[in-house]
Amino acid sequence: MSKTAFLFPGQGVQYAGMGKSFYEKEAAARAVYDEAGRAAGLDVAALCFEKNDKLDKTRYTQIALLTTEIAILRVLEQNQVRADVTAGMSLGEYGAIVAAGVMSQEDAFRVVGQRGIIMQEASPEGGAMAAVTGLPEDVVEKICGETEWKVSVAGYNAPGQTVITGTASAVQKAAEALKEAGAAKVVPLNVSGPFHSPLFSAAGERLEKVLDGVSVNTPRIPYVCSMMGDYVTTPAEVKFLLKMQVSSPVRWRQSMERMLADGVDTFIEIGPGKTLSALARRIDKKARTFSVDGYEDLQACLEGLKNK
Repeated sequence: MSKTAFLFPGQGVQYAGMGKSFYEKEAAARAVYDEAGRAAGLDVAALCFEKNDKLDKTRYTQIALLTTEIAILRVLEQNQVRADVTAGMSLGEYGAIVAAGVMSQEDAFRVVGQRGIIMQEASPEGGAMAAVTGLPEDVVEKICGETEWKVSVAGYNAPGQTVITGTASAVQKAAEALKEAGAAKVVPLNVSGPFHSPLFSAAGERLEKVLDGVSVNTPRIPYVCSMMGDYVTTPAEVKFLLKMQVSSPVRWRQSMERMLADGVDTFIEIGPGKTLSALARRIDKKARTFSVDGYEDLQACLEGLKNK
């Protein structure tokens, strides 16, 4: 039996104007931006739609991206598009847990508003991340582990594509070693800190106190935690993993392989860009993907699902 997954991207895909076409055309989307603005104490619509120097700063990126993802989600739901499972990469995990009924969108906006501030304040000066292609995961792990640099694996995106994280100088030195070992590319990512690094352990402790103040439910729709690459079923697990997530690697390849093994064959990426759709096809060439970024993508998705 065919199954569908909703996928939510993380930081690095944001751009000025994201979500604007939904805001202009759909009352359900406008309501989401309004609620996020109240929860975060910001004009989130202006943050997302107008060119500004805040959108790439973590404290603003996170609430802006989550708001856009949930606005698009609500429009999809309004059009009777349903998921059998949800998953999100890094920050996108909050979109996934909202879609799964694990956390209310109001609480998610409050938590992510604080999460962005906490991570901005905890981010060491000069942190960086880079995507490594063309090397097996164990080789990347070995090179990171054998050095004295403050660098580690931040994510397992797809076969032959891994992300490293750490201080800028450490990432640069590791990049040189990885290229010498045969990496096809080592590409810096558009982020403002060394996310998913042990350098963020203290941020996780602060985030735990924020999470203590919100209700978390048993998933209504199966939800795959990208830190585990497996399903999460209890509220206690959810809170613990969201705390640990900020300083732990993202196992996206493993998450995708888990869903594929369970019969998921259609993936709908909700939010800016087409990163997760590209990774899905890299992991399984037969995967059917839709990327819903602009309003025209919604129409294409709806038409495509009719032929599923």
